[in-house]
Amino acid sequence: MVKVQAGRADSFAKSPDKKTQAILVYGPDSGLVRERAKILLNSVLNGDNDPFRIADLDAATLKSDPARLADEVASMSLTGGRRVVKVRDATDALSQLVEGFLDDLIGDALVVFAAGELGPRSSLRKLFEGADNAAALPCYSDDARALDQVVREGLTGAGLTADPDALTWLASHMGGDRALSRREVEKLVLFKVSDSNKTVTLDDAMACVGDTAAFDLDDLVYAMADGDQQTVQRVFGRMMAEGTSPISVLTAASRHLMRLHQMCGMRESGSLDQAMMKLRPPVFFKRKGQFKNQAGRWNPKLLARGLEVLTTAELQAKSTDMPGQALIERALMQIATAAKVVRR
Repeated sequence: MVKVQAGRADSFAKSPDKKTQAILVYGPDSGLVRERAKILLNSVLNGDNDPFRIADLDAATLKSDPARLADEVASMSLTGGRRVVKVRDATDALSQLVEGFLDDLIGDALVVFAAGELGPRSSLRKLFEGADNAAALPCYSDDARALDQVVREGLTGAGLTADPDALTWLASHMGGDRALSRREVEKLVLFKVSDSNKTVTLDDAMACVGDTAAFDLDDLVYAMADGDQQTVQRVFGRMMAEGTSPISVLTAASRHLMRLHQMCGMRESGSLDQAMMKLRPPVFFKRKGQFKNQAGRWNPKLLARGLEVLTTAELQAKSTDMPGQALIERALMQIATAAKVVRR
């Protein structure tokens, strides 16, 4: 039985347990699901794209032809080497088929099932978590630490480095979808390709990533801390319609409250202006007035309470079957309600 913890997911994908033949890759971050599924397949193929070693199926195909899965796994490659089978769009509708398949698995192919968000009560997820020859690999939206690593890897591979302010700013403005984050890093690499200075500065980062959905996140979290409930609902609804991960919104909201909390500590030994000058990464110049106003109104006790509300929403979204989008919207609205009456 293998239930991979989120913190071990990357290392497991690169080198899965030898006894694990079927792996479910699931979660709200579709870009990360695709990336880890690809890494798992490559752990067997090692860069060999021989079509005789790869079978690419989807849930609809298996529903119309249930025997296809076992046939593909039992098949031998005409050119030699272990085969891989990928199943896209997996849902609980495949649970009965998968249960029989795991009980009588013939062949040595690695089978990777790619799915969207599956709650703890998902029958498909339970099958993979409980089987001796299977594993469940969660893909939650990147936090700031994971995004920092994504940025570093992308820049290092292109012979670039980033100064600390640029790196922190990039990690805080990439959003929560791994695939989108990698595309933003690729944009930055192209932006610097003809520059003799191979160090990415804060100005470079802002110039290149400034037109991304990260600024929708800024609109949302600033509206939340201002108590502008109408804007919170409008921007949150638009972002959900565009496919933004609710968890990435929650991460951005938590980060904003933590920065305001940091300001509360720094302003005790000086003015708000002095505290803002010390803040890293610096506040985006278009937001300085708004941020200063919020830092002057919020107090540490209420900010701590706001962070508790967001943490509770995240735990419920990841550990219950309650709709994550509704939970997180409610948390944002609770904080916006408090912001209407908050006083220093």
